[in-house]
Amino acid sequence: MAHKTSEPLAAGTTTTTLTLDERITGALVGAAVGDALGGPVEGWTPEQIAERHGGRVTGVVGPWYGDDWRTARPIAPYHKGDGHVTDDTLMTHALIRVYETVRGHLDAYSVADHLVPDLMSRPRWIPELEAEALPLQRIFLAEKWIVTRLHYGHADPREAGSGNIVNCGAAMYMAPVGLVNAAHPEAAYAEALDVAGAHQSSYGREAAGVLAAAVAAACAPDATPASVVEAALALAKDGTRSAIESVCEVAARHSDFESALVPLRAAVAPFDTVGPHYRDPSLGARRPSRLHSIEELPVALGMLLVGDGDYRRTVLGSVNYGRDCDSIATMSGALAGALHGEQAIPGAWVKTVADASRLDLHAPARALTEVAREIFVRDTARRRAHEAAFAVLAGDGR
Repeated sequence: MAHKTSEPLAAGTTTTTLTLDERITGALVGAAVGDALGGPVEGWTPEQIAERHGGRVTGVVGPWYGDDWRTARPIAPYHKGDGHVTDDTLMTHALIRVYETVRGHLDAYSVADHLVPDLMSRPRWIPELEAEALPLQRIFLAEKWIVTRLHYGHADPREAGSGNIVNCGAAMYMAPVGLVNAAHPEAAYAEALDVAGAHQSSYGREAAGVLAAAVAAACAPDATPASVVEAALALAKDGTRSAIESVCEVAARHSDFESALVPLRAAVAPFDTVGPHYRDPSLGARRPSRLHSIEELPVALGMLLVGDGDYRRTVLGSVNYGRDCDSIATMSGALAGALHGEQAIPGAWVKTVADASRLDLHAPARALTEVAREIFVRDTARRRAHEAAFAVLAGDGR
């Protein structure tokens, strides 16, 4: 591991030079913990969350319906809460396994050749079901779409996402793409768009690219919450860019998530197709559009600014926002974790989530770090070969 040196940095930046290993670990552990904290309050409003829990959520909480989680609607049959991760983390870890197999950059064909078989043929422990099951039996319909289109429909992987509902389903597990392309947002954006083409279209696919770019930007040695947002805005297109700009402009005026909850929702509302009632979507919900955006990514970036990159403040703001808050906290947790490493994540949360979910939260990070290093070596060799060839073409070679 590389030596860490102390640096006098501005607010919101890391206080040490973190290694690639530490940033990848921080991002992946941070995403899983955020996911687990947000799961039990997903779908509810900030007001409902405060009423149910006697105030804001400040850590791991139990199921919304207590011991009735197995039968209570609309939660059943999932045990959301008590530190259990959701499909966000299951899909993230599945994508890491694809990287472990391919040991190179991924594309839409990697989804068809490797991710789909992993989802439909290899039983794993599913925390919310408290049982061994195929990941396919847990994931949402928008993720089942991948299996339907690629395995049964034999669609071109690059176009398979067309026709799916447009949501955050691809963006929620795209952090590994940003980590493999650490400190190179443009490369992360391009790779994520290719991978996500098998799953999503329109602003759902765009969000996947921008989330990966933001994670890559958060890995830069001098990264700050502001620089992460700037990198996202530099690449985001159409309604996604407008939504991020609108939300982050509002977020910059707040340093406490309590005061930011309503303003951030108001800022993203014009771009969100789901509408004011999360469990009763509008007629135009999740349809392709160049004017709209998913809600989760802009709010995650906004909460990163509100919390000034501090993991606890950023993730708790995301959790207490409600609506699709497990995905929001997954994204913001990955960003804050990449900025500051696992040292910034409360150790008690990490242990609770790992134990309750029966997951080794560090093994995927170790595996992805190893793959990322291999990819970088090959990328560097290819780049140097190209530079040498271009120099000859340009008349500069010897």
